[in-house]
Amino acid sequence: MKAFISALLGYDPEHKNLEGGILGVVKAYYGYVEAQGRGTLHCHMVVWLEGGLNPDEIKKQALSCDASDIEFYKHLLAFLNDTISNKIPPEPQPHLEVPSNKYDPCSVRGIPFVDISCPEKTEDHVSQPDIQLTSIIPERQQDIHNVVSQCQSHEHSKTCFRYWRGPPEPKTYRFDLHEDNFRAQSSFDPETGELSLRCLNGLVNNFNETNIEAIRCNMDIKFIGSGASAKGILYYITDYITKLQLKTHIAFSMLELAVKKLGEVNPFESDQTVRAKKMLQKVSAQQVASYLMDFETSSVHPFQ
Repeated sequence: MKAFISALLGYDPEHKNLEGGILGVVKAYYGYVEAQGRGTLHCHMVVWLEGGLNPDEIKKQALSCDASDIEFYKHLLAFLNDTISNKIPPEPQPHLEVPSNKYDPCSVRGIPFVDISCPEKTEDHVSQPDIQLTSIIPERQQDIHNVVSQCQSHEHSKTCFRYWRGPPEPKTYRFDLHEDNFRAQSSFDPETGELSLRCLNGLVNNFNETNIEAIRCNMDIKFIGSGASAKGILYYITDYITKLQLKTHIAFSMLELAVKKLGEVNPFESDQTVRAKKMLQKVSAQQVASYLMDFETSSVHPFQ
């Protein structure tokens, strides 16, 4: 996570880095690491960008008829369309061999940014101004296609319909990922100031192309803009970082079971047996490694 913050986000604690990272110049951040049901660790992070406006200011400028404000939201939409993707990149050409074709895309390294097959594009010459590091060579484009297909493409399962009551109720999709979700262009609602980002593939979760090429795992990215969606995201973040490990009804069920167990205490049980039972807890290898290495569970920018 430290490498992600410094290399990809480009966060500089001394605020001397004016070039920034994949999202721009990062002013502040907060991240929290936790284990999901399968035991794998993942991080939820909120990032503040230098020059970013709060939701009320964005809404005010979006609803304004002033020429400068119109230019503002045009630039904002262009920035968001460039930063957030939600479609599988096309394959550049058939039968193109890259490591992620043969192996799991998450388990292999990405393709170098420069074409190492060309002698003038070696690592010794990457500082030359005529080398376009941002140009996508076919092998790299194929690799990105494989990573996005593996990590971001959604397939429906029973979990998606957990809150569906069944016929005649219409199906509700828990993760808001469905084939019918399509929006060709990002736009602002002139009446409410609601920002609606384009959605080119309803079954592909949002991602940042540079980020997923580097971290090579599932990710999500959302913009906290204006309107009801921004309020929903803020509510979700607040609820998430203050949530208990167990839901209330599950906690009460466990408490009820604990009270029953108190009446079933075996006085002849040895101390060793009691201690062994107290140690019974299902944890994943990633959690064990995190505890042993004393890794942080949360991270935040240093306050001045």
